[in-house]
Amino acid sequence: MPAKASRAAFGEALLELGARDDRIVTVDADLSKSTMTTKFSKTYPERAFNVGIAESNMLGIGAGLALTGKVPFVCSFACFVVGRFETIRMSVAYTQANVKMVGTHCGVAIGEDGYSQMGLEDIACIRALPNIPVVQPADELETKQVVAYAVEHEGPIYLRLTRQNLEPVCPPDYRFELGRWLVLRPGNDVTLIASGGTVFNTLEAAKRLDADGIAAEVINAACIKPLDEELLLRSVGRTGHVVTVEDHSISGGLGGAVAETLGEVMPMPLKRLGVQGFGESGDSKGLYAKHGLDPAGIASSVRKFLNR
Repeated sequence: MPAKASRAAFGEALLELGARDDRIVTVDADLSKSTMTTKFSKTYPERAFNVGIAESNMLGIGAGLALTGKVPFVCSFACFVVGRFETIRMSVAYTQANVKMVGTHCGVAIGEDGYSQMGLEDIACIRALPNIPVVQPADELETKQVVAYAVEHEGPIYLRLTRQNLEPVCPPDYRFELGRWLVLRPGNDVTLIASGGTVFNTLEAAKRLDADGIAAEVINAACIKPLDEELLLRSVGRTGHVVTVEDHSISGGLGGAVAETLGEVMPMPLKRLGVQGFGESGDSKGLYAKHGLDPAGIASSVRKFLNR
């Protein structure tokens, strides 16, 4: 399976699912070419709504459609979706509307478009709401399963998707379950938990650590809310050290969720790797290297953390 952006896999899945379920509709804010809903809108024009550059209105319309029995996928860049937090809070979360919010172009890996287009605080915002799961798939296979799950999930959900291509990491027989993580590589010395665009780099970092005699367990945390607490506690109980790796602000994301859980249940040496400060314009590989989210940077941080 070749590398593919999760936004592209989302567009393909939506088209396929839409053929079987006429409840599915899309609501876009003038970015359907970027969110990959264009093919759906051309195939089912009566089920696709472009509201223009009016994201708050987009969310409100999505909530209304959901409350009439439709299954709306409300799509824009992650920063623009969650930038309308008040509407999400009242129209989607509080009413428990069956809205599927899709934030594409997450993290610094969107590259040259710069900070104004980067979703870096979106997980932190959505995590604060009590009833919206946050899911970030790591490759094409997982993305398509997550989209199919979202259609059947009762209530709101937030999907976080990439602009950049993602290398395949999940085994062919993988099956997504909400609140369940996947061990991609077993190890006994340190637990590495990654999500979305950083999973492949974390696997590559584990290979480098292996050459140094450090056996790293690598976990794909597609579900950031709810966490897989059972797998988390089982893994860190064995390794005694945990490192989280994410293309999101160092505050309030996957690392924050893991820290909160461990702080209450099993205090543990923890290192959070993520984006510190604001993003900036640059190529995605260069930005990952700058923020220590490339294989070399992740491996270096783990060595320092373990004093090895």
